Amino acid sequence: MSISITHKALWLAPLSAAMLMLASCSNSSTPEDGAAIDAAADGAPMTIKIATESSYKPFSYTDADGKLIGYEIELVEALCAQMKADCDIISQDWDGLIPGLNAQKFDAIMAGISITPERQEVIEFSDPYFHTSIILIGKKGDDVSIDALKGQPVGSQRATVASQYLQDKHAEADIKLYDTQDNAYLDLTSGRVRAMMSDKVTGIDWLKTPAGKDYEVKGQEISTDEDAMGIGFRKGDPLVAKFNKALAEIKANGTYDQISGSYFGTSSTAAAQKAVASSDVKDVLVIEEDNADLNDINVDTVTAK
Repeated sequence: MSISITHKALWLAPLSAAMLMLASCSNSSTPEDGAAIDAAADGAPMTIKIATESSYKPFSYTDADGKLIGYEIELVEALCAQMKADCDIISQDWDGLIPGLNAQKFDAIMAGISITPERQEVIEFSDPYFHTSIILIGKKGDDVSIDALKGQPVGSQRATVASQYLQDKHAEADIKLYDTQDNAYLDLTSGRVRAMMSDKVTGIDWLKTPAGKDYEVKGQEISTDEDAMGIGFRKGDPLVAKFNKALAEIKANGTYDQISGSYFGTSSTAAAQKAVASSDVKDVLVIEEDNADLNDINVDTVTAK
């Protein structure tokens, strides 16, 4: 699945196996078809192939016609327009994003990928464009909680910050991992798992659907040290600087706020969206909470994989 655009967040588990897989897909000395083609002498635009995962609503997903849509799709369109580049966005399985990037099947990956030390060993990230936390979801009226998961079947999408948190902090739970977030939702609603741990924004978005109407957030959101999403590139790729420059420019000209506000805005205007700096993460998205509960999309520090 692919869409052409003109001028327009991975814990790897188990880590040891994944690192071996990634190492086997290290940079080739001969670029393949996916490698970015820089601007030609006649002024032709640079061509960039970007891979995403198409089952991570509202970040990137497909509509009824199979077209890729979502927050990250609009954001990358704006970045490519700012760079005056021709970009081709393709759908790729989550597990294949980093290996495919390092095998030069595409030039960048943008799929709610959290910036973690393990991932930084094998790829390079852009400046953060989003900030994240994780939540536990269970059926309304069920007393399941984050403090009592021992022996309980709990689902999560594999190789994500949420699944890694489960494995690190709640190894005593009966953890079930899924290739996609959608499959985790299916097992939750079928009763095969009692709870699910996921990214906050995607989880809240699902709770607003008919399938999620009988479910709720259990307890408070959980912040980790891997709270920022970035665009992934091969080590040393000059595209990193190009995307960072474009990201700074669309933040300065208001495009970033406009896109973010259309997906995550509260009753306040998009001007309330702020790119802030902290001691650990710079330029992350913060959205004001509008005195609503977690089942509304109004969130404070918005949430990645």
